Amino acid sequence: MHMFRRFDKPGRPRRPSPKRPAVTREVFEVRIEKMVQGGEGMARLPDGRVCFVAGALPGEFCKVAVTFTKKDFARGHVVEVLEGASPDRVEARCPLYGKCGGCSLQHLDSEKQAEYLAQVERENFRRIARIALPESFTVHTGPAWGYRNRARVVVVCDQVGDKPIVRFGFRKQESNSVALFKNCPVLTPALNEFLQGKAREIFAGKFRPGREMEVNLFDNGSGEISYYYEGMPASEFNENAISVAEICGKKIETDASVFFQSNLALLPALVKSVRDAVDEGVANGEASDEWLIDLFSGVGFFAAMLEDKFKRVTTVEREEKCLQHAKVNLSVFDGDKKAATIENVSAPAEEWLARNVVDIPATLIVDPPRTGLPKEALDAIADSSVNRLIYVSCHPVTLARDTALLAEKGFKIRRAEAFAFYPQTPHLEMMLVLTR
Repeated sequence: MHMFRRFDKPGRPRRPSPKRPAVTREVFEVRIEKMVQGGEGMARLPDGRVCFVAGALPGEFCKVAVTFTKKDFARGHVVEVLEGASPDRVEARCPLYGKCGGCSLQHLDSEKQAEYLAQVERENFRRIARIALPESFTVHTGPAWGYRNRARVVVVCDQVGDKPIVRFGFRKQESNSVALFKNCPVLTPALNEFLQGKAREIFAGKFRPGREMEVNLFDNGSGEISYYYEGMPASEFNENAISVAEICGKKIETDASVFFQSNLALLPALVKSVRDAVDEGVANGEASDEWLIDLFSGVGFFAAMLEDKFKRVTTVEREEKCLQHAKVNLSVFDGDKKAATIENVSAPAEEWLARNVVDIPATLIVDPPRTGLPKEALDAIADSSVNRLIYVSCHPVTLARDTALLAEKGFKIRRAEAFAFYPQTPHLEMMLVLTR
């Protein structure tokens, strides 16, 4: 977190607390060595400390303002590129770049972002897991702008005379203050249109002027917008929060209060990769079509996309709202195909694994939160008869950590793919197929 140094008396700095890093406003001239996780450039200060620099690209010689410092590293941002500006540097498209808390890679050419992020993840796996990603490792990409169908915006309401004025914004970088916007270039056209029109009428009477309210928005891909805010009445929730999106010919129910992928345009690529990985495992005998186990299943998305391939399907999810949608999204089949046995379990994934013996080579998919797999889950996988694991991750660093732990239990990377679901940001999602 960026913060200013506090003083007890003029000219006498307060001694930094061990839990609160000291902050300076020093300016240094440094050479950027490489990009690291989080999209920052890495440089070294004159005293040898590593400095992570926002807005920098490898090879550039920059004037950097250091705003956050600890004993072993510092953070700062580019004030000026003095020489060697990267040929991949571009002007940011959005006027809120550097102010809004999102889209921190707008200074990097959209066509080059996947290449840079792939290099970052290759290094992460070498450094954290001590494992090289396969040469075939690739990053799937989609539209660079106008792609984001899910967002959390801040609604700001002011009063001018008798008329409420409603505006929208995002939280600023490492701050609770709001950066107001009229049109966000990464949101879908339907979301921007909703915010410029109908949303103003909806939220004008929701709260008294001078207050802020965070609202979750979801565009289902057909231009239908659902929304959710804390304290939403049940009747309004049922009418305006629940949505259905059609992905790869399958209708998926969700609602604006729970997590769902924010880039529907790229989602079919992930579905294809997961389905191909499942088919490969069943074909070569490393897994079977007897049982699909989908851990951290959310609204049952992967299970719904794969249920036609299995005799038995189990989803495990601790969030009750997600489980309710999963029960809708997983269905039996008509016609000649034998119906799959569907089981939707409300439980923490690690607890379910520890309680249930998986004694056949089931097909296992995990899609955990940013914290990765709990140790209990890793141990349960190792003790099971699962020989093939499909791991979908929203945080490559914890994925690399878990891959190292799984390697100790005999698993090796068979396939690695990444998905740039959030262009203009450093976030990358990955899919690994691990076998033993």
